Amino acid sequence: MRDEIGSLPGVSPTRFYVATGQEIAPIVPASELNLFGLDLLLALGLLLSTASQLRLAGVPIGPGEICLLMWVVLMVGREVARLGPPMTPALSRLLIFWSLFVVAQALGTVAGAVIGDRHDPELFLHDVLAYPLIAAVSCLSVVQPGAGARLRRVGWLFAVLGSACLAFQLFVAWGLVDVGLISPWYWERMRGWSQLPSQLALLCIVLGLVSLHLAGTTVRLAPKIIAVACAILPIYVGRLTQADTFSLVLVAGGPIFLAFRFREWLLSSRHELTLRSAAVWVFLLGAPLLLVSLVPLGSEITQRAGGIAKELTKNGGKDAEQETQLRLQIWNNAISRGVESGMFGLGPGPHLDIPAVLIAGREGENEPRNIDHPQLSASPNFEAHNTLLDLFVQGGLLADLSFLWLLATSFLNTCRARTAWLTTLVAGVFIYGFFTLIIRHPVFWFAICLCQVAGAEESGRPKFVQR
Repeated sequence: MRDEIGSLPGVSPTRFYVATGQEIAPIVPASELNLFGLDLLLALGLLLSTASQLRLAGVPIGPGEICLLMWVVLMVGREVARLGPPMTPALSRLLIFWSLFVVAQALGTVAGAVIGDRHDPELFLHDVLAYPLIAAVSCLSVVQPGAGARLRRVGWLFAVLGSACLAFQLFVAWGLVDVGLISPWYWERMRGWSQLPSQLALLCIVLGLVSLHLAGTTVRLAPKIIAVACAILPIYVGRLTQADTFSLVLVAGGPIFLAFRFREWLLSSRHELTLRSAAVWVFLLGAPLLLVSLVPLGSEITQRAGGIAKELTKNGGKDAEQETQLRLQIWNNAISRGVESGMFGLGPGPHLDIPAVLIAGREGENEPRNIDHPQLSASPNFEAHNTLLDLFVQGGLLADLSFLWLLATSFLNTCRARTAWLTTLVAGVFIYGFFTLIIRHPVFWFAICLCQVAGAEESGRPKFVQR
């Protein structure tokens, strides 16, 4: 039986809430039901943006980019029809970042022209077209009203559809389903629909942590179980990619989450000592004594930790030393190119020469299809595979500082909102960005947008009332 109907403070007058029992349930107007199509389009665009094998040969646009472009056009039409969105802290921060980013790229292009830098025109154009698309997606994702609720709906679609997509990619990888145009293995590493395993690993990181965030912020048991189930396949598939950075994020994510979860419990119990807060204080006070007691076992613990680390790395850590030297060589070249430009950068696109050891590539009788080896070109066409260094090469010091500022604001916003899984998500993508260029991936920007509206999402939730 309906007890009361009325509009709530801070809620749009077109949305009403019904108090049934103790929980307030929203009555969603038909106009808002039509937004489900937009949410689904955005979720599909995020998932398929990493499916680079689904693109036509020689065309840098695939189904993911088409979905995102359609979503941007529809959202722009929606905002124009209602005379633009209101300015909010999240939208202001993203607009500031993209303004600084454009200035940094423009200065880098001018600096590259002054010093006579050679660049690949096709790869230059690729970045010039990619950056405006992801800038539009990120800014339109946080426009109010209802940005927190909208991104939460997209998060649910992203998690559920993502698990279904990963399950299908597993069936293809195991040979249970034959898709002739897709080669799901990069030698012994799974890559699914992506061109590289690192792209699939980044998708798994965001999928897993978003699913756990949904599970941690859901009250009812059934959705909580579904969200936890959606985090299982991303962890399993991420391990199949054999990406060392995925293993690093997986290992570091647990302590990061526990640290901020303990912080939330302590802050939420500031005025009263509950069993949970007492347990946290006991753990914090006993941790130093526990560490001192483990000092005599230090050598054995170190040896066992080293063994576990080798098992988590690809090929059992056999190529770790060689890969480390190669990365250091590439990173040194990136720093040299950035300094050579006067720390202004060289503009969009890659600007590094391919290391000699990668020119030949790996060849063999059982080489999978669709393996792209680095090819020599008249212009440098290689990247540092480090977000900060690649931005330093493209936009100089200004691009790096603006990127770090955006990550810092996302991190602080999740800390204020007390969402431990989103804080872990920011830390996870930051760690992953040390070994991969992530700024062009829409899934990275979806994670940033979730973190930027975390406070608004918490404040916009329906409250529980007494009958």
